[in-house]
Amino acid sequence: MAYRPLLFITGLVLSKIAFFMYFPMAFAFYNGGLGGIEFLSAIVITHLTSIVFCFIGNEEERSRLGVREMFLLTTAVWVSASLFAALPFVMIEHISYSDAFFETMSGITTTGSTVLHGLDTMHPSILLWRSILQWLGGVGFIVMGVAILPFLNVGGMRLFQTESSDWSDKAESKTRRVAIDILLVYIALTICCFIGYRYTGMENFDALNHAMTTISTGGYSTSDGSMGHFSKGAHWNAIIFMFLGGLPFLLFIRAFRHRNILHLFNDAQVLGFMRLVFFFTTILTVYLVLTGQFLLPDAIRLSLFNVVSVMTTTGFGLDDFISWGDFSVMVFFILFFFGACSGSTSGGIKIFRFQIALSLLKRQLMLLMHPHGIFPQKYNNRTVSDDILRSLIAFILAYMATIFVSTLLLTLFGSSAMVSLSASITAVSNVGPGLSPSIGPSGNFADFPNISKWILSVGMLMGRLEILTVVVMFTRHFWRR
Repeated sequence: MAYRPLLFITGLVLSKIAFFMYFPMAFAFYNGGLGGIEFLSAIVITHLTSIVFCFIGNEEERSRLGVREMFLLTTAVWVSASLFAALPFVMIEHISYSDAFFETMSGITTTGSTVLHGLDTMHPSILLWRSILQWLGGVGFIVMGVAILPFLNVGGMRLFQTESSDWSDKAESKTRRVAIDILLVYIALTICCFIGYRYTGMENFDALNHAMTTISTGGYSTSDGSMGHFSKGAHWNAIIFMFLGGLPFLLFIRAFRHRNILHLFNDAQVLGFMRLVFFFTTILTVYLVLTGQFLLPDAIRLSLFNVVSVMTTTGFGLDDFISWGDFSVMVFFILFFFGACSGSTSGGIKIFRFQIALSLLKRQLMLLMHPHGIFPQKYNNRTVSDDILRSLIAFILAYMATIFVSTLLLTLFGSSAMVSLSASITAVSNVGPGLSPSIGPSGNFADFPNISKWILSVGMLMGRLEILTVVVMFTRHFWRR
């Protein structure tokens, strides 16, 4: 296995992390408050490490990365970025490194779980850094989901293989073009979201932070009250852009190139996503009205906001849906697993896997009635091969196993069974809040022991990298020559 290119690329990524630290540092110095010197120290440490990595990994001729190197690099990049991006939290907030790493991993995986409180009075530079981490994590995952995971055949992602997933010499320029197009769309949506928040009454700083964490479907806020701290207009703006963040970004590129917005809605994933949002919003709205908890307009707004927030794994808080009753808790328990579309910024299992699993069930029922029949399985007019089905089934099994193992470990270190299960699901699905009062929309993860925070951090990473990308490295065959 070629390790020097891995060090070189990791060094380049760390240099980019250090570059983005300049923005909160400049903001801190501009405001004359706490954070400037601390960010400068973190920048120096990160830059020096990146230089060392690049120096050791530098080669006159770049060797092409194989499949094993790509698996290792994918995990190494996210872990190393989190290790160094955690430094400002330690230096400014004076929290333990375990807390800082948890906060950073939650940010960069766009999970949104937090150990911090008192956000309304926290220094703006660290709030800005949290939002930047989620913004970077969101666009990073889109590129990874479009170009890398299909190439590695992770979790059935080969179904979405495009030219950008072909790592031949001929495709490198096309890969770069797709990445640039994704970044431009991502920036454009962020700007539009910012303008929407400003129009609804948010201050510039709040609007900028929430625009970054909305498009990335991350869910970090500048207030302990999350979106409940802002106007109803801001809630509707968040609904629109959380939904857009949950759509495949390649469809945005296609719609822009063909100047036809209908390309966004000619996709099985998007249609399935919309139907699920409509269905769960409707039943929650009816439930909230019939139980007399809210009037119809508020019931629609709160139901739609929280359904979209959880399904896109954004995790913004707007009212405590745990207090709505056991029925709503069970609805959100189901939604925690879904996620939105592949090729978006959302986490979770993803809509397409449920759709393929359902069509597989229908196919099996047809075979029971017609044993000699031929029923080809297609998705979005593309053939679903047995190879893709095997990968998809393996992913779902590994996904559930990860949640079960994480739950067992959390209970071993003192958490109750329901809190452990809820925390594990929200970590692996990258949702953010849990389904128990202590870690729900009105709580946080500060009371967990340090070892539990590291367990949940691993769960967030595995969920973000589609589980199998990490699991494969723990097999002995991976390390054999």
